[in-house]
Amino acid sequence: MIKIKKTGLFILKWQFLIYYFFHILPVIGATSEPVLTVVQSQENANQWVGIVNRLQAAKVKYCVVPLDSVRNAADWGNRGVLFLPNVEILSPAQAIALEEWMSRGGRLIASGPVASQSDPGVRQLLRAIIGGYWGFSLNTSQKLQPSKANLLDWDTNQTGLFGKVHGGVVIADDMTTRSAAVWDSKDNPPAVVTNDRSTFFGWRWGVDAVSSAQLDTAWLQTTLNHIKTSSVAIRQVPGASQSCSTSVAIRELLVGSRGQGVGGVIRGGQENKVAPPPVKTPVKTVAAPQVIPISKILPAPIQQKDEAIDQLEEAVRLDVVPNSSSPINRTEAIALQQELENLIGRVESANLAASVYDGNLSYAKAKQVQFASVRPETPVYSVEDVLTQAREVAKNLPQLIAQKQYSQARHQWLIARANLWNLFPVDRRLAQPEIRAIWLDRGTIVRAGSEQGLSRIFDRLAKAGINTIFFETVNSSYTIYPSKVAPQQNPLIRGWDPLLCAVKLAHERGMELHAWVWTFAAGNQRHNQIIHLNPNYPGPVLAVRPDWAGYDNRGRMIPVGQHKPFFDPANPQVRQYLLSLYEEIVTRYDVDGLQLDYIRYPFQDPTSGRTYGYGKEARRQFAQLTGVDPTKISPSQRDLWQKWTEFRTSLVDSFVNQVSTRLRQKRPNLILSAAVFPLPEQERIQKIQQNWEVWAKRGDIDLIIPMTYAHDTPTFERLGRSWIASKQLGSSLLVPGIRLLSLPVTGAFDQIQLIRDLPVNGYALFAAENFSTDLYKVFRSTQGNTEITQKQLTPYRQPFQTAAARYTALQQEWKLAKQNNQMQVPSTILADYNAQAQIVQTALDQLATKPNASQLIVAKASLSRFKSQFRVWMRSVALSNPYQVRAWENRLTTIERLLNYGERQFR
Repeated sequence: MIKIKKTGLFILKWQFLIYYFFHILPVIGATSEPVLTVVQSQENANQWVGIVNRLQAAKVKYCVVPLDSVRNAADWGNRGVLFLPNVEILSPAQAIALEEWMSRGGRLIASGPVASQSDPGVRQLLRAIIGGYWGFSLNTSQKLQPSKANLLDWDTNQTGLFGKVHGGVVIADDMTTRSAAVWDSKDNPPAVVTNDRSTFFGWRWGVDAVSSAQLDTAWLQTTLNHIKTSSVAIRQVPGASQSCSTSVAIRELLVGSRGQGVGGVIRGGQENKVAPPPVKTPVKTVAAPQVIPISKILPAPIQQKDEAIDQLEEAVRLDVVPNSSSPINRTEAIALQQELENLIGRVESANLAASVYDGNLSYAKAKQVQFASVRPETPVYSVEDVLTQAREVAKNLPQLIAQKQYSQARHQWLIARANLWNLFPVDRRLAQPEIRAIWLDRGTIVRAGSEQGLSRIFDRLAKAGINTIFFETVNSSYTIYPSKVAPQQNPLIRGWDPLLCAVKLAHERGMELHAWVWTFAAGNQRHNQIIHLNPNYPGPVLAVRPDWAGYDNRGRMIPVGQHKPFFDPANPQVRQYLLSLYEEIVTRYDVDGLQLDYIRYPFQDPTSGRTYGYGKEARRQFAQLTGVDPTKISPSQRDLWQKWTEFRTSLVDSFVNQVSTRLRQKRPNLILSAAVFPLPEQERIQKIQQNWEVWAKRGDIDLIIPMTYAHDTPTFERLGRSWIASKQLGSSLLVPGIRLLSLPVTGAFDQIQLIRDLPVNGYALFAAENFSTDLYKVFRSTQGNTEITQKQLTPYRQPFQTAAARYTALQQEWKLAKQNNQMQVPSTILADYNAQAQIVQTALDQLATKPNASQLIVAKASLSRFKSQFRVWMRSVALSNPYQVRAWENRLTTIERLLNYGERQFR
């Protein structure tokens, strides 16, 4: 028996060697132009023979890119379709590069638990790209069967598509994602999901123990046919490298397989085959990517988060992991129930607003869709059905958790959320006048390359209803324009003035252009890498004037774990330089506003000995005030440390005041804004010395923009609790920021709907680089302009007209809610309610028509009186729909804040 086994193994080895010598894979005909790029990684190396066999059986023209060679978007290759077969680990840089590659028109096919072993941020980004994620593996093989969804643009009648497969459940995470196939099990969970950018197979493609070669081949052919015949045909991706090997040797793939070496068992337990031994025969390897000259380099995607934002977001994030049976504590249970109830409220609120806009008096029956169901015997077809079922899930969650049915509780919660997200009216106009801003980042400007390229970006944003552009004008001490004050224009800009073009393009489209400037951040290690400089280069200003720099408590210009050197705000020469630079921007260019970013110190943690601000001039001034060198004190010395903190904070406060005073003398109508951290006030002062409440109360800043960057709506809401209801903002307007990277389209829409139900005046999107096609379609439907040159009402320019328009819409919501029996005000108070509501409308209309101080007093008084009685009138409504009543109260507060802001013109 032993001899037979050895003989068999010997024969298998020789069979492999024969196959190896005569089959260098894959062979593509010299005249065949590949249309598919297949990614080879350490995860799929031991599966490569099966993958290649199926590719060849499908007669697909393809080439191969090693994952290890991918550093930026160009490295994915210029073929129109990319295939990630069973790739479980991507680096953050590779994931960002993939998103950029797809934003240029590339399409993705993925299989298996894609990115499942990557960092959390990578998993989130892949979820956004694919529109779903690998939920959990199935214990046994199950039958793959057609979805009941009506996919008219898919040919699912091809022979061999359906059969037994050992895979996993994929969970749709986006309203545009549809199921092309499902598993033949309870609730028919999705097995293949697709949207207009990607298709995701819920099994390890190319593995014999998982699925048949015929099934795998059929699905690949069907997917490619779908892409080819869809509105976006297979084509080359602009700006990507043409390097893509058509010859990859088996030995090279196997030896590099995640450290398993020769004879290692294939990962994932799907096969127990032994990898073949190494072969010493020279083989042809994958070509290295070409070196691109600096003039042709596309800037790497901007880093979307600051170090402090990273810590802030992860500290409060709400995650619901599918199929997890880990315990749910009382706090988590309350959070899950509350979020589901709030989501129900946001869905109802959005549909009510859409129905007011289109005059539909019965929005509950406006949409008939097939949804996922918690109970297979109870299919869900209407809006009201979904809302009823979601309320039932929210009601039953505490009982399931008390019974320790944690997995079922999570499962029902996720299905309810997915169904509710499907109810958002993303194809109907619903937005009222508001600030709709977006940060147009340096990378996107550079890639535009010319006024013509920039024009296409502005056209797209205008059609999406964006009315305010924060245009990155100063980054890492480089200006985007040729400056007479700054030492150097950004070296990635060649032969044109983007700021001059942007002002012209924005104004032609009825949008405002605000110059976005870095304030105290003086350089950026990541930007240095893009332009091939030493990572420690401090930027073009500090390189010449190192005495202008700040330092940490260990004498370092760049704090540990961060990437940017900062100026010393105490240095009068620094302050004068920045003031001169900003004055140049607002006097040479017809910008509508200026936004201060990095108007703070670097992130610090005094409790762990990480502190900053020890510039030469700061030390001298503090010692002159107190007689103590700040490098000699510590947080344990409370009185002295508090003085040191107050000293640094006051430097930032006074500089904001200087900017406001000086620039408004030059341009009285200039709008000043500041991008700020949403941390609670005292924590923020200790960590970054940023006390933006002071700037708001003094009237130095028109728009306060908290960077409320969150992966989900509950996190967003928690980040805002400390300032949304603040009474310290004076007359400044709040415009929360939303971070688009890693955020699915529905998640972004959900956060915007929350903003529309809060007492704020709009939102700002970070950033244009991540403004996807799917999000553009939703925005164009819900808030876009039919005429891109049409001037919109903008709260910071027309506060009184905006207040009147928003109140009119609010009255229409109340009218529709009453008609649908959702707002039953007792008849005894209805007459008083109607009369007071009309008084407010008349006062606001008169103020909007003829603004003056006396009209403003009347409007404010009538609104204040109405607000004080509104909760009493709505007492019975609040019992059945507390979320909607809170939203209406918040909108009245928003109108009140608009009146306070407009009052500035009469002072």
